[in-house]
Parts: sequence; C-alpha cells; structure tokens
Amino acid sequence: MSKADHMLTILWLLQSNRRVTAKQLAEKLEINIRTVYRYIDALCASGVPIIADSGHNGGYSLLGEFKDAPLVFDLDEQKALIQAAAFAQEAGYPYGEKLSQAVAKLKMYTNQEQLRQIHLHEQGLDVIHPQADASQTHLLQEVEVAVAKSQTIRMQYQKGYGTVTESRDLDPYGIVSWKSKWYVVGHCHLRSTIRSFRIDRIRLLETMDQIFERPADFSARKFLLSGVMPDTEKPDEMISVKITGKEQALDDLCGHWFLVHTLVERTQFEAHFRMEERSVKFHLPYFLLTYGGTLQIKEPQLLKRLMIEVSRNLHQFYAAAELD
Repeated sequence: MSKADHMLTILWLLQSNRRVTAKQLAEKLEINIRTVYRYIDALCASGVPIIADSGHNGGYSLLGEFKDAPLVFDLDEQKALIQAAAFAQEAGYPYGEKLSQAVAKLKMYTNQEQLRQIHLHEQGLDVIHPQADASQTHLLQEVEVAVAKSQTIRMQYQKGYGTVTESRDLDPYGIVSWKSKWYVVGHCHLRSTIRSFRIDRIRLLETMDQIFERPADFSARKFLLSGVMPDTEKPDEMISVKITGKEQALDDLCGHWFLVHTLVERTQFEAHFRMEERSVKFHLPYFLLTYGGTLQIKEPQLLKRLMIEVSRNLHQFYAAAELD
C-alpha cells in the first residue's frame, strides 16, 4: 500500500473505533510502529484533530465532531474551495446559504495555522460581479431540482420586454449562468424543439409529475453558445469584416466574447473577422457604436450602410424626443 492509502486507512480506523493504539494500527497495516507515528503526525499537520491519550487505556481517537467530516483537505484545496465559493456566490448560485454553511464547516475542521492562512487568502481575493436578483433564488432552486429529477415544468413565461405571458411546458435538461443571467435549456413542448428560457422572465412555475429522459451527452452550455457563436462548419455563409483603428481599441474589440471566436487575422492597426450574416446585420452595428470614432469599418459596404442607418435612426429618435 502507498503512504496515502495507509493514511486513509488510519483515518478510517479512527472514525470506526472509539480509540486505537499505535500497536494496533501497526499490526493492522503490517507496518513499523514508528511509521504509524509519522503518519499520525502527517494527519495532524493536514488538519485532522487526532487526540492522543496516554496510560493503560490510552490510544488515538478523533475529536467527536470530526467524525461528521468524511474528507480531509490540505491547505491549497481548502483555499481553492473557499475562493471558488466567492465566485459562485457572486454569480447568484441558488444554494448560497448551504454554500456558506459548507465553508463554515470546512473552517471548523481545520487547524489554527491553516485557518490563519485561509483567512489571509480569503481577504486577498474579491469578486465583482453584477449582483443576482435574490428573488430568483427559490425559482432557480425549483428549476435545478426539476433538472436533477428529470421532471417536466409548466411555466408562465414573459416574452421580451412586454407584459404578456404564455404557458410553456418544458423538459429542463440543464441550467446555465451566462453574462449575469440564468437560463434553463430543454425541450419545449409547444415548439417541439430545444429552446432556452431566461429564469428572470418566468412569472409562475409548477413542477409536473411527468418524467422525461434527458438526451445522452447533452450540454446546455454548448446549446446556449451555439446561438451566439458563429457556425464555422458553413464557411460559405460567412461574411468578411475588416476593421481598422487605434491599437488599444482593436485589442478590446478582438478580446470581446462576441468577436473573439470570429477573428481570422490581426495586425497592429487592423482586425479581420469572418461572421455569420445575421450577426453582421442585427448585432454588430449596435456593438460597434460603443467604440465611437476609435474604429473604422474597411469592409463590407453592407456594414457601413447599416452603421449609417442605425446612427440616423438614433439621431431621429432623440431629436424627436428633444422637441417633445
């Protein structure tokens, strides 16, 4: 057995018995008693609260509360879990309260030196993320449970920015956090196809008794991204877009999630993209407006005309509002 296997066996024996002597552990593992002492010291250093009692009825035992903790994490693992929890909390993780309890329990079972180090790393990392709507927590929990249990949900869903809702039955395959919003992806009974729905637009939700079978290897993440990323398998349907401008503005443009996967070539003052026509027509003009005069469209002419049209429409809208 390896050292790790021996240490796990010792931990298991300590959890299973009230008290075990070093001699008993050595005989059980068929190792030298001095090796047992070294393993006990290593377990203590990793945060396991082992109590050593001397005397006729002495031996090793675990602190009572520790028997509820089935795993032992080293300092780097504890740090990683606690810092990851900070990201999850800011993203609107639906079980934030339970996550806080888990972190508190993790700190409870560590030793003082590790706890001091954990606090140092915890204080040194902050996450700034648009705060999720707390009112969605219960709704998100219901959807997550329905996903896990493969239960159909019935929802009153608000389309767009209107106030009208419509009833939809959905077999939820997964939930995805994307750009500060939560989405549920699944088979829509009304449209008979896979669709995604924003959680914050669900007005009423009911979990049905109907059970569905989730497609094997389905990825809600891949499905959602397929709606915003270019279809590179259809190169003939792609449009060449070339943009010149200031170097820093181009750096920001090329690194944005909307364009990073479409970049073909980049020089100091020019970027070449290949994009789907629908993205060029309906998304890119509005996106490029945010860069003002720091960028200039080299091709295609279609995009130049769209930029003129969008800018003119905005001007007319605000000019009319000024007169009112």
